[in-house]
Amino acid sequence: MTHIFSTSITPTSHQLIEKFGKPEYQGQMIEAWLFDDQEHRLKTEAILLSLGVKAKIRCAYKPLLHFFLEDIDILSNHINRIEVHYPLHDKASEKRFLLETYPLSALIGKAKIHFVANPKSTDAYDVILRSITGIQTQYKVFAPNHLHLDLINQTHLSPTGWIKVTNAEGKVSFNDPLITDYELLFSAGMDAVSKHQWTGTEPYFEELNIQVFLPWKERFLDYNHEVISLSEALHEDFYFSLQEWFKVKTGRLPNDREGQPGQIVPEIHYSEDKNLSIQIETRPYQIQNTKGQQLLETANTPISMEQVEIELGKITGDIVTAKTVTGRTIHARYHNGTDFPVMISGGQHANETTGVVGTLRAAQVLNEQEGSHFTISPLENPDGYALHQRLITDNPYHMHHAARYTALGDDLEYRVKGSLFEKEIRHKAREISQAQLHINLHGYPSHEWTRPLSGYVPRGFDMWTIPKGFFLILRHSADKKWSAYAEEFIHLVTLKLIDVPGVLAFNKEQVELYKKHAGETDFRIINSFPCLVSYGKPEDIPIQLITEYPDETLYGDYFITGHNIQTATVLAAYEVHQLLSANQ
Repeated sequence: MTHIFSTSITPTSHQLIEKFGKPEYQGQMIEAWLFDDQEHRLKTEAILLSLGVKAKIRCAYKPLLHFFLEDIDILSNHINRIEVHYPLHDKASEKRFLLETYPLSALIGKAKIHFVANPKSTDAYDVILRSITGIQTQYKVFAPNHLHLDLINQTHLSPTGWIKVTNAEGKVSFNDPLITDYELLFSAGMDAVSKHQWTGTEPYFEELNIQVFLPWKERFLDYNHEVISLSEALHEDFYFSLQEWFKVKTGRLPNDREGQPGQIVPEIHYSEDKNLSIQIETRPYQIQNTKGQQLLETANTPISMEQVEIELGKITGDIVTAKTVTGRTIHARYHNGTDFPVMISGGQHANETTGVVGTLRAAQVLNEQEGSHFTISPLENPDGYALHQRLITDNPYHMHHAARYTALGDDLEYRVKGSLFEKEIRHKAREISQAQLHINLHGYPSHEWTRPLSGYVPRGFDMWTIPKGFFLILRHSADKKWSAYAEEFIHLVTLKLIDVPGVLAFNKEQVELYKKHAGETDFRIINSFPCLVSYGKPEDIPIQLITEYPDETLYGDYFITGHNIQTATVLAAYEVHQLLSANQ
């Protein structure tokens, strides 16, 4: 192990108390925007008040949502209409401030809400509330942001702290940005990694571990799986920011998925300690595999790596294997038959876990069908999966995108040179089966995904920042034959999926909420399913169906529902492929 950096940071709230809790500030009004949770902000206000200083400490993260959660009692005030005029900024996406309001429209009961872009404002929401008795009230909700360059010279408009001081005569004596503890901790960690002397070529390390302790609790919202979590957001910001920095270091673009720096692992913990702390070090790979058994059809948590192998062993056929960089074995089966062959895979992005169960359940059904012909690779990225199972022991409801990619730090689908490792399983499956359809089961976050210190919206993943139902992506060869096939295929598959209990209502609810908080959709709705149909890469299999179920962080009945629909999709796609192929 190599120690790279460690430090602790005094909370900004403590600094505010020390600075403003003095006699000369008595009678003045201190307004501050911090990243602290509500408990810590109220405590800071109370301490200052005990020192004779009035203070209002607001949240710098998602300020409009916090305004409604903390300052407005929608239900008891009998509000029936809300207008939100959101700001626009020429250095941010038009949807940026609209996205930050999510999931407000799901938290306001029967009240109607309307969002309107306000080109005259760059830093505040104008809110108009109307009650059932006709009373109208107006508010201005400040959204503190700052323009800044990151370590790869990209410009971001990001949430930041702020401080405003008003004297007893009502005159504002100070009104400026405030770089908070949360921001300082992130920048200190990023600076340390960027200044470290990384020698040699990729990968630069096996595991780059970032241990952080934050004193703020998460806030679970009263809608589905939504949560306000600065811990989870910091994991996402560290992981993708470091990914981007290492890519640029090697001459790639920030959104390139081929970089192989090694396994980047931010572990962000809650601690009641007074200070924020961070420690960064390199470590060897952890190569333990998880164990345990569930009944596959009713598995309510991601299944163990041991169970993946046991369930795969129930499929008859030839054994196919490949190795990862850590030495783990990827297991697959080739079940030969008289049908038109199909490739089935899961676990490419290992924090998307319902697809792993869905592949196995569907393959076990197909295994009993006469003439069935398929390959199954249920866990293409076992190194990422092992990391995910490690991370969820501490934070089970976090997205943990550190487990998305392989132990090399790349997306295996985009690996085109050097040792193929995980990618080899696909080459072998295609060669042995000669399949022309690949059913590739994926997932995406079941709650909002943000990077608050790098512009808020996850760079390169704008489309996936909030859930929008069970989403299907169909990629096809540019050949006219396959273009026509693709349209008929997606139509027939979605027709079959209509019969899955609850899926249409689920899609309708999530797509409607997506439209409110992200504007008009840039995808098609086919038989009530959000879909994206596009050309694949020239080297791809002619037809690839990618499922995207919002499964990251799901457990219990929600998890079962997820792998039910994944299983149903494999079986529907397999059946439709047989029908269309026979008619060609």
